[in-house]
Formats: sequence, C-alpha cells, structure tokens
Amino acid sequence: MPKFVIERDIPGAGEMTAEQLTAISQKSCSVLDEMGPRINWVHSYVAGDKIYCVYIAPDEATVRDHATRGGFPANLVSRVSAIIDPTTSEG
Repeated sequence: MPKFVIERDIPGAGEMTAEQLTAISQKSCSVLDEMGPRINWVHSYVAGDKIYCVYIAPDEATVRDHATRGGFPANLVSRVSAIIDPTTSEG
C-alpha cells in the first residue's frame, strides 16, 4: 500500500506541551479507528511550525478525509516514491 508524507502547518507546533501532543494523537487515533484498517499512521515529526506525518493509505483522498474528520490541516500530501538511507549508497 502507498506511503504518504503529510505536511501540516500548525503555528507553534514545536512548542506544544506533552499534553497537547497527546490530545492531538488521541484525536488522530480516534478518527483512524472510525475509518478502519485502510489507513495507518506510522509516525510524525514535530518541527517549528509544522508537523510532518507519515501514513500508509490507499490514496491521497483517504489521507485528506482523515485530516478533514480530525480537524487537522493537510497543507501538502505527497506520495512517497522511494525511501533511501545510508545503505542506499552501497549499491
């Protein structure tokens, strides 16, 4: 199934408290439970005024549906075409 990276513009995201991040995570998981197994949240990175999320989903529309239901911005949704890391350099 395709993997997506979602860029969410959330002013002050990097300064959110653990409680605020917990609340956001709980809301996301609640929506995921409602949507069933066709979409999965892998993890997210919180940096500055953005949260970058990695999801596995059948298509971009499903990712955007999750964002709408959760009340989260999905400013940019990009399908991952490849994953590279230092071992990629080994050919």
